[in-house]
Amino acid sequence: MSWIDKIVPGRKRRLASAAAGDRDAELVWRPAAAPASDPVAAFGDGLAFPRFQSTAGDQLDPKSADQYALVRSRLRNAYTPAQPVTDRKMFAGRRKILAALIRSIEDQRLHTVIYGERGIGKTSLLQVLAKAAQQARYLVVYVTCGARSEFDETFRAIAASIPLMYHSAYGPTSVEGERGDTLASLLSSETVTVSSASDALSKIEGTRVLVILDEYDRAVSEDFRRSIAELLKSLSDQAVRVQVLVAGVAANLTELVANVPSIQRNVFALRIPKMTPEEIHNIVKNGERVSDVHFEDAAIHAIIARSMGFPYLASLISHRSALVALDDGRLIVNAHDIAVATQEAVDEFRGRISRRSQLQIAELVRTGHLGVLGALAGAAQSTGGWFTIEDITAIHGDPNDIARAKAEAEMLAREHMLIEAGDDGFGPGYRFTEPTVPVYLWLLAAKGQFFDHEQPDLESAAE
Repeated sequence: MSWIDKIVPGRKRRLASAAAGDRDAELVWRPAAAPASDPVAAFGDGLAFPRFQSTAGDQLDPKSADQYALVRSRLRNAYTPAQPVTDRKMFAGRRKILAALIRSIEDQRLHTVIYGERGIGKTSLLQVLAKAAQQARYLVVYVTCGARSEFDETFRAIAASIPLMYHSAYGPTSVEGERGDTLASLLSSETVTVSSASDALSKIEGTRVLVILDEYDRAVSEDFRRSIAELLKSLSDQAVRVQVLVAGVAANLTELVANVPSIQRNVFALRIPKMTPEEIHNIVKNGERVSDVHFEDAAIHAIIARSMGFPYLASLISHRSALVALDDGRLIVNAHDIAVATQEAVDEFRGRISRRSQLQIAELVRTGHLGVLGALAGAAQSTGGWFTIEDITAIHGDPNDIARAKAEAEMLAREHMLIEAGDDGFGPGYRFTEPTVPVYLWLLAAKGQFFDHEQPDLESAAE
């Protein structure tokens, strides 16, 4: 029997199998028994009814808070997997990358493109960069792109964030400037073109503007992408005091910016790499200082192995494992807690993929394909989407594993299961049809890999 089907040490945490023999068992929450004086002991089995421990104003509720409520509230700021890092004190690593971005904007006056796979920390990097620019008195305009983004709507949103006091024809003492009018008030009702947008921005003086276009890859309109690329070229040619930073998921620059032949010399392109083990270690340690929860060395090593260089996964597993320890009445996180947190993450990501993919994965795992699926997922994670057999080779050097992975990828693409074959502009390759699937498969495979050697200790310590 897998340790997942056994009881994890502690009073408040219990694991129950969703089905007999299922390695991917669901975690079931079983609250501690309610004190006799608790008026909310509403369950027939005497267990306390779950309650929030702090108010909507982030104040602890003395009626429901437990002894670790303050630590839990600190954890929410220590590890934020659902939100980008905005406090530079919590910003781990990436210093060289941040310095390179600032240098390209400040010294070289270049427009910038950053790209990398989901969960790699692009938005956190942008948030910290934006604050640094604001401290230098840059006017920062942050726009999140969507599937339906069009140039006219996007530029009007940008113009609405630029005060008219910085327009050369008005100034801060003008009636319009004192009234708080923006650049948008000068736009006509006609559709904004690249020429009219560039002309409006060329009148800016007295400040520098940094426009950040995040999630740029979500925009599906080729006209939108081409217009943005042409705007970058026009702004550079006229030495306008506006620079644009484009960010998104892409394997290469051409996927983000439409092919404007002469734009390359005006753009600084930077792919955000995975974090090093030392940087992941720093994420955990930063959270320790804020939350007063301590991670054992074995727990940190397990987080590094499971996160695969992704700060999102490191933050997610750190946060969940700390909560597991607190539920057990401890301020010290051990490897057992990391194992439980990994299972919880697997459950969370399973809920984000389609039912069809869930069934296909379940069948493939049942027939012994989990290991090779993990290899394919690792290759997809390392490239951010399209991957080749060479990418698999970089992760798994065993010729037999590589041959099996290639055959598996070809079979899955042929059967329209999880993977599709195609060409990313640099040659044939493969990609998962759902972006969340490779993360789920990686954690699922890692769970099996690491739990196997953790099992004896867990079983011997189980109640």
